[in-house]
Amino acid sequence: MKKKTTEHIIKEIVPDSIAEELELEPGDVVLAVNDQEIEDVFDYHYLINEEYLTVRVRKADGEDWELEIEKEYEEDLGIVFESSLMDEYRSCRNHCIFCFIDQMPKGMRETLYFKDDDSRLSFLQGNYVTLTNMSDHDIDRIIRYHLEPINISFHTMNPKLRCEILRNRFAGDVFPKVQRLADAGIEMNGQIVLCRGINDGEELEYSIRELTKYLPYLQSVSVVPVGLTKFRDGLYTLESFTSADAEQVIDTIEAWQEKLYDRYGLHFVHASDEWYILAGRPFPEEERYDGYLQLENGVGMMRLLFEEVEEALQDAQKAGAVTGGDNIGFEPKRPEGYEDSDADRPCGNIREVSIATGLLAAPFIQELCDRICAQYPRIRCHVYAIRNDFFGELITVSGLITGADLIAQLKEQKLGKELLLSCSMMRSTEQVFLDDISLKELENTLQIPVRIVESDGHDFVRAIIGE
Repeated sequence: MKKKTTEHIIKEIVPDSIAEELELEPGDVVLAVNDQEIEDVFDYHYLINEEYLTVRVRKADGEDWELEIEKEYEEDLGIVFESSLMDEYRSCRNHCIFCFIDQMPKGMRETLYFKDDDSRLSFLQGNYVTLTNMSDHDIDRIIRYHLEPINISFHTMNPKLRCEILRNRFAGDVFPKVQRLADAGIEMNGQIVLCRGINDGEELEYSIRELTKYLPYLQSVSVVPVGLTKFRDGLYTLESFTSADAEQVIDTIEAWQEKLYDRYGLHFVHASDEWYILAGRPFPEEERYDGYLQLENGVGMMRLLFEEVEEALQDAQKAGAVTGGDNIGFEPKRPEGYEDSDADRPCGNIREVSIATGLLAAPFIQELCDRICAQYPRIRCHVYAIRNDFFGELITVSGLITGADLIAQLKEQKLGKELLLSCSMMRSTEQVFLDDISLKELENTLQIPVRIVESDGHDFVRAIIGE
């Protein structure tokens, strides 16, 4: 059965581009490139790389054009399509026992409930996919276009257990696909969401051992603890991990790291930062993260932040920056209706700011702030650990903090001249939190300017000192 194709409608034309020169317009439909139908964005970009092209287009008035194009190799045509994938998004076919979307309350915006499991988003956005809705044709295209790296959610290498965890009777059939990717030299990254008493212990040992068979093309595997919200009524019974559990997970992973590094020059399997915090152990040194391949899974985020902050402070010293000098204490733009008070006016050029973060990171953010304030004596920084009342106290990461929790827990606090928040709290381009409270609402309610800080340590230092 032939796959139903999506119409590739042009949304906009990039100024001064080849497409503008050819008089293409929004609303036109691209039908084919070099007489080949286009399935999605990967077909399109692969086909238009060539120096000589024929492009078939149906104009908005129904007229068909065939355009002959001569251009530089890999030069883009300057077309922006209505759909970034040039196809429909593929939803998840699994019913995982730990699915976070199943643990969300009702009444949130519709887009938050969409379960994607689209391999194309793995290449475009770094998403992790289970491969359960991928056909042999999909694998063929990845190999043909040599798309990499692909990020794969393994969770276990036990086929029977994988079917049980994903609650999909075909979930154990994906390993031949992984082998095909490895045989073709496609780089991969893997993840295991660990559930207490289910895929940990001996099952984790087995999974790591089996995953090493895909080395060196499987470059890394992260092990992250399951996230449990308070909205689990009627869902599979799962338990949170203890400090002793975290110790065991780290011991297992570090034993494998030592063994594999000697052979492959890679540590390969990595524990996310949560395990080290729960166990009360120091984070590994930077070299153990193999270039931070798993940052999006919270692997090495704190170590990298520490290193970048230290580098930024050293750079400032080398550049001869005056610690606590006159550049400190700029006036940020005040929110609507703001009324100045004596407490807010700078005293002796002091810059006072606050940071709101998750319970998990708060002690380490405080440590970094203390280090920055030691170099900049005229900085005062308050760190507030936000308890997650919205999703439940077991959720401790900054990225799941809502606007309502920020307002409730900060409204009586001393916030200084500016409130700093991690960019991970923003869930859309409209700058809204998960509960649809906007950044502007937060500013107006707390009566303080809010600065969104990128994850880079240099940005963190600049935000605190007010550059």
